[in-house]
Amino acid sequence: MIKVKKEYRVKKDKEFQAVFTRGASVANRQFVVYALKKEQQTHFRIGLSVSKKIGNAVVRNQVKRYVREACQLHEASLAPNYDFVIIARNPAAKMTAQEVADSLRHVFKRSGVWKRQVK
Repeated sequence: MIKVKKEYRVKKDKEFQAVFTRGASVANRQFVVYALKKEQQTHFRIGLSVSKKIGNAVVRNQVKRYVREACQLHEASLAPNYDFVIIARNPAAKMTAQEVADSLRHVFKRSGVWKRQVK
């Protein structure tokens, strides 16, 4: 697994709040995704939120690793000029990495930020 570069992450509270207030949200049972378009950006950025309600630190960190891995897997298919905040819901704690990737792909497609695959 390739490490996600720090410049590809939403880190500051101010940035999170901007995505929450001005971004659009789409959800399924496992994840809520907020997306905010940023025209000047050349690569998407991701912020993660995994509540203590999900489980202990081991479970929360595993969910975050799976989400980061899924975003790297789908990097070519995601629109580049967006900030995303992904909030994990309780069922995400019991999912495999493949199930997380499939669930996130579903939410990204619903939000309209999924580019069509050209083969």
